[in-house]
Amino acid sequence: MTSATANIVDTIEVRQMSATIGAMISGVDLGAELSDATVAVLRQALLDWKVIFFRDQDITTEQHLAFGRRFGELEVHPFAPGKPGYPEVLAISHDADGPGYENLWHSDVTWRLQPSLGSVLRNVESPDVGGDTLFADMYAAYDGLPQRVRDRVDGLVARHDFAGFRRGLQRRGATDEEIAEFNATYPNPEHPVIRTHPETGRKAIYVNAGFTQEIIGIDPEESRELLDLLYRQAAFPEYQVRFRWENNSVAFWDNRSCQHYAVSDYWPNVRKAERVTIIGDTPYFDDSKTPTEPTEYPFRGAILRHGRD
Repeated sequence: MTSATANIVDTIEVRQMSATIGAMISGVDLGAELSDATVAVLRQALLDWKVIFFRDQDITTEQHLAFGRRFGELEVHPFAPGKPGYPEVLAISHDADGPGYENLWHSDVTWRLQPSLGSVLRNVESPDVGGDTLFADMYAAYDGLPQRVRDRVDGLVARHDFAGFRRGLQRRGATDEEIAEFNATYPNPEHPVIRTHPETGRKAIYVNAGFTQEIIGIDPEESRELLDLLYRQAAFPEYQVRFRWENNSVAFWDNRSCQHYAVSDYWPNVRKAERVTIIGDTPYFDDSKTPTEPTEYPFRGAILRHGRD
């Protein structure tokens, strides 16, 4: 590392926000042309903390897109409204006539064959009170399962579907032919119930209440019971961080290792945000993969474990 590169990286602070998930990043202007060394620090912080936050980022749409592209190719969401002229930018807007509906634990677009690596959301307008987003560490949620449950769910596979979006399409008058085309384009993928993270090697719960339909190959009643148990793991405060939005705040979360819940407690007030989503890879489970140790940052706390038999 050159002296100039070292100086740039030295200005970045990664400040822990909860026991295992969430870090506030300072010393980075997301509107600037970031060096490879800066991007490497941010990627490692994302891997370690699952979601990283930035304040006071008054960036343009083009700069938002450029930042997201430093981490991979961006998707175009087939169902949700995009920003005019920017198909890769998801426009999220709620007000008195359109209350928030993202208030359930989920990981983005798991109904894709190759779901999201991560999402970068910039807040445009916040209510004075409310509209926070919670993030849950799905590594810790997995580690907190009883050993007998981990033994049961390791290696299982679940079916995912865009069922909620399909109902929305039907309400808006989509024809049977249009629905059939979407079904063919986005066939129900089967992803591992417990996913091995491709970069850290850690195991994470990879089913969510938004898009998972059933666990394949087991009794339907047991499938429902296991899914309910796994969904509930996200709800433990010990595994969470809560983020209070301000205008021009940015959150970048790893959909492979965390879930999120947008609190819809601000109606009839306005909340507006814009999101770009980075395409990921095909989820897999590898019980033999050795997890990597997280980077030691200042303020890093001990990993919270609730394993029990």
